[in-house]
Formats: sequence, C-alpha cells, structure tokens
Amino acid sequence: MTSPFAARGQRATLYAKVGLETDVQAASPHRLVAMLFDGVFDAMNQAATAIQTGNVELKGRSLSRAVRILDEGLRAGLDLSAGQLALDLRELYGYVCMRLTQANLRSDLSAVEECQRLLSPVREAWNGIAQTPAALGAGAARAA
Repeated sequence: MTSPFAARGQRATLYAKVGLETDVQAASPHRLVAMLFDGVFDAMNQAATAIQTGNVELKGRSLSRAVRILDEGLRAGLDLSAGQLALDLRELYGYVCMRLTQANLRSDLSAVEECQRLLSPVREAWNGIAQTPAALGAGAARAA
C-alpha cells in the first residue's frame, strides 16, 4: 500500500495504472488488440530514445516490454485456425521479436526502426477496421 504522502510522481503512476486497468476491463476485444499495438509502439519509441541518449537500462526495459507484448499478447492471442493471415502474423511477430532482441543486444536503432516499419501497416489496418461490424463483435480479436 502506498502512503497518502507519496511523491507526486508515484501518485500519478498509480492513477495511470488504475486508468489503464479500467480501460482494459471495459474494452472490446478489438480495442484490446489496439491497446497492445499502442503498447508495442510506445515501448519501441521509448527504446529508440533510450538508444539515442545512451540510456541502457531504459533501452533494455522498453525492448523487453515490446517483445513481451508481441509474444504474450499479440502472437499468443492469434487463432491459427483462422487461416493464412493468422499464420503470417505469427511469423511476422516472431521475426519482430527476434529483431527487437538483437536491437537490445547491439543497441541497434535501425533494427527498432525496421520493426516499427514492419508493424505500422498491421496496426493501421487493425485501426482501420475499428468501426466494421466484425470488429464490434467478439470474433474480431482472433485474427489479430
């Protein structure tokens, strides 16, 4: 439990965490996948900045977070019986995880940028179907 006299930054972090948990509980399956994409891109952006500024700790933490979201969120959530698209996404996510791990080991900004370029069209396509009837139903998250 946090003291009511906690530092302002600590309170802000706690409020942000509660806000995110509330968003997750209320989100549709489509929105949950969009939130995973947002998290991956946020982590990659933080990692890129950390590489540029030489912040090794933040780089490692950010890239590890991106890999976990991709592997445990997006990749693990694929319904592989949905067809070739799901299989292709599994391969793409696996490749991006490998490249982000290499970027972490080598502090390779170009590898992070490559991953951003590879995932951007998938994220944009996912966001583009946000208002379709399929996205509003429970089956939408299976193919992401």
